[in-house]
Amino acid sequence: MLGIFSAIALRKYLRKNSYVNFNSLVLSPLSPKISIIAPAFNESRTIIDNIRTLLSLYYNNFEVILVNDGSTDNTFEKIQEEYELTKVNYYFDYRIPCERIRGVYKSKNPSYNRLTVIDKNNGGKADSLNAGINICQSGLFVSIDADSIIEADSILKLVKPFLEEKDRKVIGAGGVIRIVNSCDVERGNIREIHLPRQILPRLQVLEYTRAFLLGRMAWSQLDGLMLISGAMGIFDRETVIKAGGYSIKTVGEDMELVLRMRRHMAEEGVKYEVTYIPDPLCWTEVPSDLKSLRRQRTRWTRGLVESLRTHRKIFFNSTYGRLGLLGYPYWFFFEWLSPLVAFSGFIYTIYLVITNSFNWPFYALLFLFVYTFAVSLSIWAVLFEEITFHKYKKKRDILKLLSAALLEPFFYPMHTYFAVRGNIEALSGKKGWGKAKRKGFEKKKKSARQPSVRQSAKLAMVGNSEATT
Repeated sequence: MLGIFSAIALRKYLRKNSYVNFNSLVLSPLSPKISIIAPAFNESRTIIDNIRTLLSLYYNNFEVILVNDGSTDNTFEKIQEEYELTKVNYYFDYRIPCERIRGVYKSKNPSYNRLTVIDKNNGGKADSLNAGINICQSGLFVSIDADSIIEADSILKLVKPFLEEKDRKVIGAGGVIRIVNSCDVERGNIREIHLPRQILPRLQVLEYTRAFLLGRMAWSQLDGLMLISGAMGIFDRETVIKAGGYSIKTVGEDMELVLRMRRHMAEEGVKYEVTYIPDPLCWTEVPSDLKSLRRQRTRWTRGLVESLRTHRKIFFNSTYGRLGLLGYPYWFFFEWLSPLVAFSGFIYTIYLVITNSFNWPFYALLFLFVYTFAVSLSIWAVLFEEITFHKYKKKRDILKLLSAALLEPFFYPMHTYFAVRGNIEALSGKKGWGKAKRKGFEKKKKSARQPSVRQSAKLAMVGNSEATT
């Protein structure tokens, strides 16, 4: 059913936007100002390239707020050196509680007047986003991960729903997140897109494609969207502040915020909308080893359990519309409860084998049905990708992706184990994100040494001076 609704929504979106001239938003002086808030903790390997990408976005009225969340490596020092930062007097109010802000920094170079860097005590990603919301003065803000790479025109597409909706107030929008592993990345930009070479990231390409093109696209159409990915999302600042900002008590702050905003709007009786953009807007690095994948998925499960528990009032509550009657129950039964039922099924299957009570013919028939159904969904997701945005240009990449779809169902027990472990951690009260192991985006081989940010700025200024002369 979600696949059918997603197909309808995709067709509607493509028809509606096939003749849109996004350049009019760039040229218009009425385009709303947008603040891009990027928390960073120990991101020294990729931070300079990521800031460079953010500053080069195709939009006319935006600022970049980089929040250094008490990094223990040389993240802040690298930014300070490359962008010639100096501490400035900056008035702001702690409208949302956050850890102490030690200083606000701007670049001496006027070429980087869009950049603001916050140095604060460590408090986690949610706390850093709250600090950025306190600092920014824009009506809309984009929250992103500092280790993500976003498309140059992503802001144009994200802001569009806020400008065209008249009957309802748009309070949030998200877009497709894609996987950057094995892509050719240079100076914070993707030069060539490749399918991941390793099997785990390749399987996650299928998973992300299903989740975004089949899942969230459909829930946006059904007005039951509960999650805007923390990797990239745009929100109405005042609504976020009135809802209390990001919660520091959960590791699933992205889902929890959307639920709290929706509860606030419904209880206030305001017509609102949380929408979704099917365009690939952001690229992120995913775990390539089992240990890192386990940490990520158990954390996701903990965040899901905490969000569902905190907002259990929504469950089958007609006050919250389709969110209470469709969205929340779906996540309760099929995202939270389903892995636990599957785990019980594995245990029961083992018991039947041991007691020689196993019905092998029935098992073979059931296995064939489940396997073909799972593979069909993955192929459907790949088909949606190919007939819409077609990011993988090489035929062999598509063939590899289809081959991965045949292999992926055999990894379901692993994900079931991660979900069960996440539930155990949630019950035991475990907190925190844990350490994420990242390889970074730098190419292993470089034909020539790339100039630094400061050198690039000087070259650009010289070029502009010559052109003026």
